[in-house]
Amino acid sequence: MWHELFLTPFLTGLALAVLLPVLGSYLRLRDEWLAALAYSHVAAAGALLALVAGLAPALGGLAAAGLAGATRRLFSRRLSGGAADALLLSGGWALAVLLAANHPLAERLGHALFDGQLYFADAGQLGLAVGGGALALFALRRLSRHLLLARIYPDFFRLRGVQAWPIAVGFDLLAALCLALATMILGVMGAFSLVFIPPWLAFRRAANWRAGLRLALAIGALGYLGAFALALALDQPFGPVLTILLVMLGLIVA
Repeated sequence: MWHELFLTPFLTGLALAVLLPVLGSYLRLRDEWLAALAYSHVAAAGALLALVAGLAPALGGLAAAGLAGATRRLFSRRLSGGAADALLLSGGWALAVLLAANHPLAERLGHALFDGQLYFADAGQLGLAVGGGALALFALRRLSRHLLLARIYPDFFRLRGVQAWPIAVGFDLLAALCLALATMILGVMGAFSLVFIPPWLAFRRAANWRAGLRLALAIGALGYLGAFALALALDQPFGPVLTILLVMLGLIVA
């Protein structure tokens, strides 16, 4: 994996393998893990829609996911039980499949988005993953105290006369943009497996919140390293190998 041909994709994916388990821990804390899958499908649909319109697919994916993240809170208030996330997921999947079925270029990009295209990551995507990941982790650190208080002590903001919705909307927007970026590089299920499985395992084993973050990050990073090496050795697509490896690890630990 240290060959020049694979070094840039390897480092790009590694940056996401550090970011996604940490982000997934906050999504799981808030019982919003389904939102991660919804954002990935919306990002895929946005990328395909931008391609059909003659625009850059990456910008379309980021814009669509960002819009979903910014407006999700409005629908969640009216649709309980995760219905808003399920509708976003279903709508994004349906639009992506329809676009892929009716446009030749969209069909090829659709396969790449759902299967993952990590091996084709370039220096620009590496810079975006490293820079965006660092900014996202910094933002999560600043939001962490408020997100924990909102979950553990929900009356805290009301008693202090502080509005909680800007924090919730900011987190939704951050999660949507991170998932959109990961979807463009790792694919829908590759990104979702990193954002869901490591935190799920960490929540079962860790003694406290900080230990859970460290354990989720370690599981995600080690799973990524193993999957990258195994995919290269077996000459297989990366996304499915990563997902199968994390699923097997999840079954063993659980």
